[in-house]
Amino acid sequence: MFGPQKEFLDFNQYNFSGLKGQTKVSRKGLHYFSAKVTLVFSCSDQRFLEYFLARVLEQKEIIVGNLHLIPESTEVEEPVKITDESRFLCISPIVVIPAAFNDDSSKKFVSPESDEFSDLLYESTLGRMEATGKYTAEQLTSFYKFQLVADHEYIQRIQASHKKFARIYPLFDNDVKFEVRGYTFPFILYAAREVQEFIYENGLGYFTHKGFGMLDVANNDSIQRTPQHDVNYA
Repeated sequence: MFGPQKEFLDFNQYNFSGLKGQTKVSRKGLHYFSAKVTLVFSCSDQRFLEYFLARVLEQKEIIVGNLHLIPESTEVEEPVKITDESRFLCISPIVVIPAAFNDDSSKKFVSPESDEFSDLLYESTLGRMEATGKYTAEQLTSFYKFQLVADHEYIQRIQASHKKFARIYPLFDNDVKFEVRGYTFPFILYAAREVQEFIYENGLGYFTHKGFGMLDVANNDSIQRTPQHDVNYA
């Protein structure tokens, strides 16, 4: 669609949601009935964020499958107060096990109420934080507190209604199709504020740069937004 600057060729510290709008699922796929759709994009690197938005707004049309999109405007969400105890909601599924070629372990079910679930997410989060180069070894070592507590009542309610909070999702990496298990449920995370902020801005788990693991803070009024850019075609 558009070529990135060389410094951003391998950049993957960002997160985004699916297209939000009025939809209906049919045998032929997902149908949008909204005149407008919204994409939530998050990144803690301001330079990349500005570069990405500028490139998107340059496009007179973006085609996704049979969907023709015309970029109109961007909005900045109001800052959210993050502490060392946050209640999160899943906007997109969390992937706790990375996909590998000829390996089905990424589809393994791990109970969200187990220590293994927290441990897997702790490892992926600290690895991603280290990869940014923004944290010292001493800081990373101090981020040992990390405990995810799933909403037990929600999980019981979903299971009682024979619905699912964990599904298998397709994922493409370098034109190779993989399948991963993703989880969507509310939870409380106990971790250092810096870790919480990183997760809120960059997503939780693996493949956040492919639209997985986006979170929102429970009871957050996400409607409060500030207009940022409008498209003005010459």
